[in-house]
Amino acid sequence: MTQASSSAANFAQLGIIAPLLNRLTELAYVLPTPVQAATIPAVLAGRDVLAGANTGSGKTAAFAIPVLQQLVEAKTDDKSGAYVRCLVLVPTRELAQQVADSFLSYASHLNGQLKIVAAFGGVSVNAQMQSLRAGADVLVATPGRLLDLLSSNAIKLNRVSVLVLDEADRMLSLGFTDELAQVLDALPAKKQTLLFSATFPEEVRELTTKLLNNPLEYQLQSEQESTIHQRVITVNRPMKTALLAHLIKEHQWSQVLIFVSAKNTCNHLAQKLSKRGISAEVFHGDKAQGARTRVLDGFKNGEISVLIATDIAARGIDIDKLPVVINFDLPRSPADYMHRIGRSGRAGEAGLAVTLISHEDYHHFGIIEKKNKLKLVREQIVGFEADDEIPAELLEQEKPVAKPEGTGKKKRKQLPPANTEFWGKQS
Repeated sequence: MTQASSSAANFAQLGIIAPLLNRLTELAYVLPTPVQAATIPAVLAGRDVLAGANTGSGKTAAFAIPVLQQLVEAKTDDKSGAYVRCLVLVPTRELAQQVADSFLSYASHLNGQLKIVAAFGGVSVNAQMQSLRAGADVLVATPGRLLDLLSSNAIKLNRVSVLVLDEADRMLSLGFTDELAQVLDALPAKKQTLLFSATFPEEVRELTTKLLNNPLEYQLQSEQESTIHQRVITVNRPMKTALLAHLIKEHQWSQVLIFVSAKNTCNHLAQKLSKRGISAEVFHGDKAQGARTRVLDGFKNGEISVLIATDIAARGIDIDKLPVVINFDLPRSPADYMHRIGRSGRAGEAGLAVTLISHEDYHHFGIIEKKNKLKLVREQIVGFEADDEIPAELLEQEKPVAKPEGTGKKKRKQLPPANTEFWGKQS
């Protein structure tokens, strides 16, 4: 495994072709970010890559730009049937559309040479099957919908030359292992594999060594410290909502993204804030895809000021200049804490992450700090101070554990069983 250098260079010095350079100029990309400078040359050279860098550091461009160039430059005469040349796997529907839009944007000066398609659940599969009938150069997909398409023989993956796992730590987690095994079984053994994520917990790093062949490794986890100010405020559990409303009104934040642990909490919290004069929209997996898209678009363009969301909004969603993220509930995974707060402070902008913790959260937040190598000062807000002692009722009741969203299994037509040795067979 080779460590990457991130020495500064302009995009032309990275070997990028003119049509892509022209588009980057239009997008006001002046200099490559460190992850882009380190990994683009390696991707262009055909190397496998393992890249860990903070959210908002430009990871999508780091793989999309060189992949587009590779596809343009490669001589491919056979584009018959439902072929796929590059497969990008992502964990959520919104991220699938966002990554596909980024590919389309970067490719705008390639004169339609490449076909780029997004495939994800929550919408009719028929339109996606129709768009894939003549194949695609780039397919950005969630694992569940990809398996649906494979089961229906709508696509073939035997000609994939590049596999990208975006938010790779989530894709390699237990929740996606079975689906990923089936996808990998349908891919050719010889291919270029690119893994990009903000975090790579130890439990998934062993799996990366089985998937990658002599990869270039790039790790950068320092930028968030300088761009995101983290605050931790202690409060008694019954006063959490009142404190949240107080903070929003006191600071008059233009936009706030509030993370909670469960779908029903989204709706309950929105109702409680409404009674306190604060209008909020909710974003979770039970909402229809059309409604999810409208809410996210409204938040991105500033029409919605307060958004309450589960962790489906924590992965890769790019909201320009989002000033504040609030953890009303703690995430179950320490890695998800970093993904959550990374919705703010993107692309070098200053951001603020506020975490509200009650007595029952103290131990778990200590684990989050330890895993992420953090040590944050506990604050109190006058009028909302947490008691020094643990409330007696907390000692008498068991704390419920919220089921993380996205762990449920949907029934679908089954593909042939995946090769259980797939971790070992990948080159």
